[in-house]
Amino acid sequence: MLQTENIYSFLFLLPIVAFLYSSVGHGGASGYLALMALFSFAPETMKPTALLLNLFVAGISFYYYYRGGFFNKKLFISFAIASIPLAFIGGTLEIDASLYKKILAVLLVFAILKMLNVFGKERHTIKEVILWQGLVVGGIIGFLSGLIGIGGGIILTPIILLLHWGKMKEAAAVSALFIWVNSAAGLIGQISSGVRLETASFLLVAIALIGGVLGGYLGSKKINNQSLRYILAFVLIIASVKLFFT
Repeated sequence: MLQTENIYSFLFLLPIVAFLYSSVGHGGASGYLALMALFSFAPETMKPTALLLNLFVAGISFYYYYRGGFFNKKLFISFAIASIPLAFIGGTLEIDASLYKKILAVLLVFAILKMLNVFGKERHTIKEVILWQGLVVGGIIGFLSGLIGIGGGIILTPIILLLHWGKMKEAAAVSALFIWVNSAAGLIGQISSGVRLETASFLLVAIALIGGVLGGYLGSKKINNQSLRYILAFVLIIASVKLFFT
């Protein structure tokens, strides 16, 4: 894995991506996958590596948001009931490499819109999630999470904000733990189907944690570095286009 061409550029960008995602309560799998796509990592390496990185970065992000008092347990459970088993099922499935890239390219659009703050507006009136709504939303996102190798936060956070189910930091806290459980379930599903993690993946975890710790801490307090988010959005756009047309 680490013999990929221009690996030092990749290692430089990795903690920056972790920082930006962690600051908004995400694990960053879509960003890691985008980077790995740009640096021509093999698809069979991308999926488990992104989920492993998610476990650590999303875990740190959740810790800081939880300490800040933003976690809504009831909201989280309404999504997690269906997402966890379906993320496991998705993780056991193999899909064609070309189709995988196309689906990932589409999902990156959610990450781009999030980084551009298209879904960043809070509402004063908050609605309670009906159980069937949480099961449907959580189940669909969970399955895609395991199938593609993401945690699902890039999809869940916009939905929470658009449907007025929570405020921004509350959505970030719920999404962080949602990402963690889906990543764990998806990774377990992959391992159970014979996928093995490379030793180098754990080195990437150590590097990503540098950005993840700082991003989670500052994001749970107060941070608004829009310039860096625009840069990341630009990188994600390039990765999405490359994935869709290769």
